[in-house]
Amino acid sequence: MFRQILTPVPRRSFSQTSRVCIAEGDKIPNVQVQLKSPAETVNTAEFFKGKKSILFGVPGAFTPGCSKSHLPGYIKNAQRLKDEKGIEQIACVAVNDAFVMNAWGQDQNVGNKVTLLADPKGEFAKALELDFDASGALGNHRCKRFAAVINQDGKVEKLFVEPDNTGLNVSLVENVIKHL
Repeated sequence: MFRQILTPVPRRSFSQTSRVCIAEGDKIPNVQVQLKSPAETVNTAEFFKGKKSILFGVPGAFTPGCSKSHLPGYIKNAQRLKDEKGIEQIACVAVNDAFVMNAWGQDQNVGNKVTLLADPKGEFAKALELDFDASGALGNHRCKRFAAVINQDGKVEKLFVEPDNTGLNVSLVENVIKHL
């Protein structure tokens, strides 16, 4: 009688990564993202040009870590970042459509403290090489959790990428403030 031996198949996890992403000194890529609707778009290179900025990325709007810690920290510290650190704009990007990002902003009372950038096809995350396969948990490719300080020339001055893609350590506002 034939006996089949089953070997376990490794599960995909958020921590699989082998690519090198955008680095300090690199310019922000030129990609169209959405603001409050699909008809309202902005070019990322132009959006960040001329303003000292913080851009942070999250795996998805309305996800627990993003809604409880990541976005609220930047909202809470927005004025401090502007007054004490010279930050002129703060933006958050996620692989979600503009309607979801807009609803999340309303839910989180973002106001004018953080600009939410919708990257519905993940093109910006891919251009940054900060995308990862989250199809097992979130249905598609998503943006790694990160934060970047961008200078007026559109170049990344400081970059904080979570080593496991989704953790909440190096990209939190408190860590970014320490390094500004």
